[in-house]
Amino acid sequence: MILEVPRYDAISSGGESDAARFVAKQAREARQALCETYTFGHAYYEALKELVSIKEHCTFPGWDGYDAEPVRRKTIWSAYRFLEALPPGFPTPSVGAEPDGDITLEWYRSPRKTISVSVSPDDNLHYSALLGPNKYYGTEAFFGEVPASILELVRRVQS
Repeated sequence: MILEVPRYDAISSGGESDAARFVAKQAREARQALCETYTFGHAYYEALKELVSIKEHCTFPGWDGYDAEPVRRKTIWSAYRFLEALPPGFPTPSVGAEPDGDITLEWYRSPRKTISVSVSPDDNLHYSALLGPNKYYGTEAFFGEVPASILELVRRVQS
């Protein structure tokens, strides 16, 4: 499975020095080792397969048989970075494409316990969650780390 997304250590670490590149490389290698285990890696690789499927089937106009916008490479790259930024062992979402060209990441526990995060090409994360009778929604900027507010909502959906 080849996703063909660039590896920019300076972007993923936030730094551009030799030390920042070294730390980013070590972190990436440690995460890769964890992902090779079934416990931590199986769900993550399933999410990556769904992302690859989107890359193969949803990058042209009308991919849904109607008037869907194509999913852009930048959006796929942003969703990939989001998945990589999830803490190891954290629940992995299902991945889907939206007719507006964004990518949806969804954690579903029941009809009254769900959260959906829409990843846009401009690195905005639009989210909505339903936790019992309560509704949560908003937009967070994605700077390489999953916002704490989204992580907390996912934890609450999964509990």
